[in-house]
Amino acid sequence: MKRIVEFCAGNTSYGTDRALRPLEEQGLCSIIEYGCLTSCGQCDQTPFALVNNEEVEAPTAKELYAAVLKRLRELETK
Repeated sequence: MKRIVEFCAGNTSYGTDRALRPLEEQGLCSIIEYGCLTSCGQCDQTPFALVNNEEVEAPTAKELYAAVLKRLRELETK
């Protein structure tokens, strides 16, 4: 089953869209962009995404990419 990674359009100022799209292109997950994930406080402070409904965050978009990739790999082993 393909994993789902969701991110907020309001969080793209951190480059989350550019960081997460390669995951979809590699076939590792489906990416869904929402106008709002109702995490406004966090959305304004740090890059984050939801991986199968679990929050993943990092200081930069590049680190978010790595953190999401790590989480996807962890889910594969379950």
